[in-house]
Amino acid sequence: MDQIREFFQAYEQRFNDGVQGRNGDPKAMAEAFADYFVESSARGVMGGKNDESFLKAVPEGNAFYRKIGTKRMRVAGLEVTRINEQHFLVKVHWDSAYDKDGQTIEIEFDVWYLLTSASGALKIFAYITGDEQQVLREHGLIPEN
Repeated sequence: MDQIREFFQAYEQRFNDGVQGRNGDPKAMAEAFADYFVESSARGVMGGKNDESFLKAVPEGNAFYRKIGTKRMRVAGLEVTRINEQHFLVKVHWDSAYDKDGQTIEIEFDVWYLLTSASGALKIFAYITGDEQQVLREHGLIPEN
């Protein structure tokens, strides 16, 4: 389980580096994901390849989070369920902070990740989130529609 904790500590660091403009390396972020991965959220279920279009999307995501005032994301808790020798379900409790008009807004939320080690390294092949856009709207970080 130490390997999974280290995986998410590195993921947290890469996210924060990208959002804060410090050596945000899209390739390093992409390495956390399998060749193909699935997202399920309030927007529905989507899949995507870990390819050039994903590499282009990483800096765009960083720019979005910078624009809404993201100061940091922190792994506040991990719950790991071993499915078998190569697969894990990991519930990550995130603690995030945003700057809104000089005030700090903190939001906590959970994301469930499915990891595989089939390639020899841990990779995210699926994740499940709540309605992030709605939560950001409720806190005034993005406009209503």
